Amino acid sequence: MGALYLIRHGQASFGAKDYDKLSDVGVQQARVLGEALRSRLPKVDAVVTGTMLRHLETAESCLVGLGQRVGVQTMEGFNEFDHVEIVERHTPRYADPMVMREELAATKDPRRAFQEVFTQAVGRWVAGGHDTEYRESWPAFKKRCLQALATLVTSLGPSRTALVFTSGGPITAISQDLLGIPDAHAFRTNWTLANCGITKVLYSERGRYLSTLNEHGHFEGEHRALITYR
Repeated sequence: MGALYLIRHGQASFGAKDYDKLSDVGVQQARVLGEALRSRLPKVDAVVTGTMLRHLETAESCLVGLGQRVGVQTMEGFNEFDHVEIVERHTPRYADPMVMREELAATKDPRRAFQEVFTQAVGRWVAGGHDTEYRESWPAFKKRCLQALATLVTSLGPSRTALVFTSGGPITAISQDLLGIPDAHAFRTNWTLANCGITKVLYSERGRYLSTLNEHGHFEGEHRALITYR
């Protein structure tokens, strides 16, 4: 069997001007992940990332820890959904970033307040009653992610090992499909995906199978301070 290690990117820069860039913690998470994979994966056949900066930076730091030089291929199909648009469609006044920042800053816990808004916004997107309002609907997003997975498996051929650096959305869509989870419950998985956690997909001529979901034991023990979810 072949194996795809779907890796959620390291912690991004929440609240900063450029969210897409890894935080210092995110860089460290990726390096520790690479070190943990060194004994498990003596040979990696391919490294694939989405085209987002946080994907690429996670791959770079992970490969340093892994100690392997592997060419990196980018695939847009593994990019995250547009969370900015999804929030704006749910709360139109948040099209003005200043309004959102001011309202969240006025709460006791801005991070928690944003998560509540985001959860509601994603629920609206997934529910399907407003598909025409989005540049990429939830069904279209799922199709894009699953097509990227299929394309990668075909290009790899049998019995290969690949690291795929992506985001929580594609991991959620792929896991949902492999487990047959209803749309209404798909994001129960997403909310608990750890930064630099591993979701392992096995593949063969018989099909694709979810082997592990959100594995992040490499951050337990001495590295427990590196467990983050955003």
